[in-house]
Amino acid sequence: MRDWLSHRAAATPDDLAVIDADTDTRWSYSGLDAAVDETAGRLTSLGVNAGDQVGTLLPRTFLGACLFHAAQRLGVTLVPLNHRLTADELGAQIDQLDLTLVVCDIDTEPTAVEAVEEVPIASVDDPQWAAVKSFKDVEPAAIEPVDWERDDPQLIVFTSGSTGRPKPVVVTMGNLRASAIASAFRLGVDPDDRWLLTLSLYHVGGIAPIFRSTLYGTAIVVRSGFDSGQAADDLDRYDVTVVSLVPTMLRGMLDRRGTLSDSLRVVLLGGAPADESLIQRCENYSVPVHPTYGMTETASQVATARPGEAFDDAETVGRPLLWTDVTVLGEDGEPAAAGELGELVVSGPTVTPGYYGDRGDDAFCASGLRTGDVGYRAEDGSLCVVNRLDDRITSGGETIDPGEVVSVLESHEAIEAAAVVGLPDEKWGERVAALVVGPEELTADTIDSHCRDHLAGFKCPRTIVVNDELPRTASGSIDRPAVRETLTTADDAAAVVESVDAETTSSSNDETATAANRRPPPPSSPAEKNSSPSSPPDSEPIPDAESIDDEIADTSDDDAGDGAVDDNDIGDDVADSNDAGDDAVDDSDAGGDDTDAGDDAADGNDAANPAADADDPDATDTDDSDTASADTDSTDEPEGIDSERDADTDNSDTA
Repeated sequence: MRDWLSHRAAATPDDLAVIDADTDTRWSYSGLDAAVDETAGRLTSLGVNAGDQVGTLLPRTFLGACLFHAAQRLGVTLVPLNHRLTADELGAQIDQLDLTLVVCDIDTEPTAVEAVEEVPIASVDDPQWAAVKSFKDVEPAAIEPVDWERDDPQLIVFTSGSTGRPKPVVVTMGNLRASAIASAFRLGVDPDDRWLLTLSLYHVGGIAPIFRSTLYGTAIVVRSGFDSGQAADDLDRYDVTVVSLVPTMLRGMLDRRGTLSDSLRVVLLGGAPADESLIQRCENYSVPVHPTYGMTETASQVATARPGEAFDDAETVGRPLLWTDVTVLGEDGEPAAAGELGELVVSGPTVTPGYYGDRGDDAFCASGLRTGDVGYRAEDGSLCVVNRLDDRITSGGETIDPGEVVSVLESHEAIEAAAVVGLPDEKWGERVAALVVGPEELTADTIDSHCRDHLAGFKCPRTIVVNDELPRTASGSIDRPAVRETLTTADDAAAVVESVDAETTSSSNDETATAANRRPPPPSSPAEKNSSPSSPPDSEPIPDAESIDDEIADTSDDDAGDGAVDDNDIGDDVADSNDAGDDAVDDSDAGGDDTDAGDDAADGNDAANPAADADDPDATDTDDSDTASADTDSTDEPEGIDSERDADTDNSDTA
């Protein structure tokens, strides 16, 4: 099998492949093929050969998309790196790799130069450092497409690291292909589909549409930045039919425009859990939302719900996709019954063979990949993801589900969002700590009183911090290390946090607790080392999600995080016999044919030609023995935001 684009260009050369929204340029598949050939030739001239690894530090652009195809054409493993990282963070990731070249632009060149020591660097813009080579000034060499096997590594993608150190996930050609086909059967494919890329290209949720659309013979729409209003307008302007978003992005778009274009047939929503109010808004305004759960380790989607399913049950992420098996393992290591909580374990052809450098092999068991996510399977086979296995809190021998505490906190009318973690406690082992988002007048006493009305005493937060926002990863999931750091900082700051010890009396069940109500500044660069290289994988968008912070920054308060999410169309005659992109897929179309709106997407007005320039280039008893007694010491803590189903954290990786 050669690179997918070479097959597609031969099958449908005149069909629309890419719309570059930054320049309003359209590329046919023959034009894209020529641009990719030139890009691959430049990589070859810079010393890149089959089997090498090439790192990229680029935003979401036409050239960025071309590099994915060029790497596939050359037999190269592409490593899309997070351009929002500091030089130290980036250097730590590069040290885990064996890169031959790093490709950057004028904005990421300073970080690349500082982070990279011995690997050559090439800039797609005019280099600012003498040691940096010019990508566009290199004469393209003649190249021959390389044949691929399904087990060959196509990508190395780092998880978002919402629960610890990001891990380098190997994604094979077979993983991508199986994911594309399975996604097509769930979402359906229309020949006129146009997929708007909104997620970063260092997340599987942002990468997947590039390959899927090529396989399906459909088009992608690329814009380098993200603005909620502009993205909503792009849906209408370019007759977009599919878009991958994380909840904060979708909420921002609805806030800015009220509803979305009626051209849409699929809004793939992942990277973090979507709250019921957002799903309700989608139902009210006929937004075809498809909540999804996925991970970097599964090349995107694991399970996806169709709109009707989501509107009936806002917590569902639907049934597992074709060929994907999900086992819910109980604490005894045996499969749990329907409705019982357990760890989700995934197996199937989309699951990574492992982490680069053989890290984290303990993440696999006899049933498959241990996701570290806690959830349950409903009677109808659909999944609900509750929280992370390592989010569980053990206080005085009692096991506390932070998701339950979050639900109670967010039921308070003044609390917009909440995150709950466990903090070390000399008496109880761990104590419950909560970071909540709400108005300045919201006090810890008010929150404590609300919790005690709904929770057993040992489940109530002992540390409470009110903040302006929850820290999130680039993919939109709650950054739990950052939450824990914020809460710990507040806890340790005696001058800032008031400490009140209210011992529980033996004659009363009532526990009183007070905690400081403060708004500490967010940590500058939260980082929490993995306790072990074999910790559970990070579940990511899928839309597991470029960093949403960057892309949503100047839009609205709702904007959040990356890459979730963290992705799915399918093609026609290009795929082989078990390809799902044909009329047979219609029956499982999630969006409904009558809403498909990709009309003249692939006509002859494509503005590209073979001469493409190189510069287009995450026990109810309440007796006196409640573990967490009234003792609300001075340590209030904050937490992060929703969960992206990166193996890192929450339930909803965007696809």
